Amino acid sequence: MPRIELNTEINAPIAVVFDLSRSIDFHAKSTEHTGEKAISGKTSGLIGLNESVTWRAKHFGVAQHLTSKITVMQRPDIFVDEMTKGVFKSLCHQHLFLAEGNKTLMIDIFEFESPLGFLGKVVNRLFLRKYLEEFLIERNEQIKAMAESDDWKEFLAIPS
Repeated sequence: MPRIELNTEINAPIAVVFDLSRSIDFHAKSTEHTGEKAISGKTSGLIGLNESVTWRAKHFGVAQHLTSKITVMQRPDIFVDEMTKGVFKSLCHQHLFLAEGNKTLMIDIFEFESPLGFLGKVVNRLFLRKYLEEFLIERNEQIKAMAESDDWKEFLAIPS
């Protein structure tokens, strides 16, 4: 099963980074290039434990739907979302946060398994893993930029 691990250092308080990372509205804004839109379940605000969201997006020129559920939530240290419906055989994204003074280390552990057995493994190796890693890096850059400015206040109502 492919595994992507990313570390992003953000000059912002852990509570801001944590909540921005689970904001449905910010996720939609940060993924406008794929047209991601929450279409059922929790469709706005901050997603919480045992809540699900279904996203519609366009990847590789194909409209897709993916439903994920928050299976672990310990604010502001960790939350985990797992796919319950979608094109993958399995998908699990662990979001970990470590406070370092006024900075936050955001750690992503993203594991996925493609369908179609051997063919899925070839697709992973040829382009899917790289595509997903670039997608996550871009999203993390947007979280960082938003959290390091005052613009996060557009999405969150928490003290800085």
